[in-house]
Order: sequence, then structure tokens, then C-alpha cells
Amino acid sequence: MWLVGIGIILLYNLLIFYIGYNIWVWLRTIYGDNKGIKYLFWVLLVIFAYSFVLARWLDESLILSWLGAGWMALMYFFILILPAANLLAFIRIFTSISKEKFIKWTGLISALLIIGLFSLGMFNAYSPVFKSYDINIPKQVKGIEKLKIIMVSDLHFGDLAGDKHARKLVENINEREPDLVLIPGDIINDDVTPFLEEGIPEILKQIEAPVYASLGNHDRDDADLVKIFNNSGMNVLDDEVLLLPEGITLVGRKDKGYQDVVRAELSALMKQVDLTKPVILLEHQPYDFDIAEKNGVDLILSGHTHRGQVIPGNFITNRLFENDWGYLKKGQLQSIVSSGYGFWGLPIRMGTRSEIVEMNVTFDITK
Repeated sequence: MWLVGIGIILLYNLLIFYIGYNIWVWLRTIYGDNKGIKYLFWVLLVIFAYSFVLARWLDESLILSWLGAGWMALMYFFILILPAANLLAFIRIFTSISKEKFIKWTGLISALLIIGLFSLGMFNAYSPVFKSYDINIPKQVKGIEKLKIIMVSDLHFGDLAGDKHARKLVENINEREPDLVLIPGDIINDDVTPFLEEGIPEILKQIEAPVYASLGNHDRDDADLVKIFNNSGMNVLDDEVLLLPEGITLVGRKDKGYQDVVRAELSALMKQVDLTKPVILLEHQPYDFDIAEKNGVDLILSGHTHRGQVIPGNFITNRLFENDWGYLKKGQLQSIVSSGYGFWGLPIRMGTRSEIVEMNVTFDITK
């Protein structure tokens, strides 16, 4: 195992050198081979590249946390663009373009591309869109023909997604005037401290609809998260079954993410359920659709995948999950997986978008 760790550290340092060398070659054409600037550049680059490590040493410094997240995002774009720039540099050998002129313009264009893509990635992460689905559950509910349900997953509230992101969420939800709000996991980003310090519990209490949630793999802390989330205006179902006043049954499961998690079998939970009524399952990770269908679940709501968050991650999640994003019907079971409202690690999204899911659910046995 330690060999794998050493290999990762070596690879990371090689990437830092590769990126730094390319940047310095460009800067050298502008400032010349100035040793003072050269040393300053490499010192700043190393600090930038290891700012996420320094943040942990300095008690989760917010500035260093932002620097670390920014570096990881920029590194992603450098890895995408620099190989193409290097390939063009090789092709230049066969042209009459001067080396210095080529490096200046290639560096400038690469810098503009990286800034543009970085800005687009942050916009995609912090500017959620609505994704709408029309769902019919062929079961009757007395006195109710349809419900508007908002589902938001993977909020990941933390240092990089704080009170402003929470307020935007509440405003967007209230504008749609839903009957129910459902949250299938990853409410926080591993640490509940920013969630509390940013005053997010009081913000979430402003949602003007009943809110029900389950926990995800990042909802972990030494604190009693179920109690904290319940005190934030949510009703957490942690391997629990709840019959709503509307006649719909909600089932919320513990997340399967970690070896020390002991969770009930779905079949055991479903023994408490009247299968003649609609059953909605909150399951953070979109697994075990066959088991859910076999046990009579009508609609399973999940997140977790982020739809890969950045290209080419979406191709990986598409291979890993039967439904990594969007809608899937399997027998009587219907699945909706959200790309998530927040983000993990990098404050960017490329090829995906932060989203809020709106479901117009009807109950009609004739369809």
C-alpha cells in the first residue's frame, strides 16, 4: 500500500514540474531568464500546489482551502490543454514561425483558454438549473391526483459552498412552490462545522414545504448529524419508513458507503409498507435497482454520481452505474438520479451542471 502512496506522490510532483516548466518557458519569453523571478515563481507554485496540505496543518484555513481547490481545478485544465500546446510546439519545427513568437502566442492563447474554462466551470458549479420530469405512479391516492416534488442531492455544504449557496437553494425552491422537498444524501462535505458556522440550519428552515432527507457517504462527523439536520428543518429517515399525510410512503436508507455502516435490508423495511400506496425510496447511491423493483418500490431517488462532475468523469460514471444521471424505468420501478446541487473537491463542473430536480408526479392507474 505504501508503494501506491509513493507512486501517487511522485506522479503528483511530476505533474507540478510539467505544468511549472511549461509556464516558466512562456514567462521567460516575457521577462527573460531572470533568476529572481524564476525562484519566486517556483516557490509560489509549490506553495500553491500544496496549499490544500497546508490548510490541514493550519486548522482548515479558509484562504488555503480556496487556494487548494483553485489549484486542483487549474491543474485539471492545464492537463487538458498543455499536451495540445506541446504537440503544436513539435509541429512548429516544420514551419517558418520563430520559436519565441510561437511560445508567446501559444502561452497567451493557452492562458486565455484556461481562464475562460475555469470561469465557465465555476459558473456551472454555482449556477444551478432546473431539470423537470413528469412521473406517473399507477396507484391511487385518496384526494390527490398530483404532487409537485423538488429533489436536491449532494448539497455538500462546507467551506466552498456556504450560506450564499444555501440561500440560492431556498429561493429557487420556494419560487416553485413544491408540495414536498426530498434530499437523498450528502448534505454536508464531511465536516459539519462550516454548516453550523455559516448559519445554514436557519437558512434551510425557510423552505416553505415539508423536507425529508436521507444521509450520504459525506454525511459523516463525530456529531449527531441526524439531530443537527432534524433541527435544521429536515426530517431525516435513517433506515426508516414514514407514511405521509398524503398517503405516500417514504423510505430513507442509510448510505452503503463505508464498511462500518450497518443498515437494514430493504426487504425488512418494506414489510412496514402498504404496497397498494405509492412508495418513494431515498437511496443516496443509485445501486440495487433489481432489489428495489422486487420489493415494490415505485420511485427511487438518488444522487452521488455528480454525473462525473468534470469530463471525462461522465464516461466513467456511465459505465459504473445502471443509471448515472436522469430517468430510467425498470419494470414498475422508476429511477431519477440527480447530478447534484453542489460539488465535491473542485469548485467547477465541466460537461455537467449543478441542478435542482422538479418532478410533477401524477397518480393515475389508467396510464
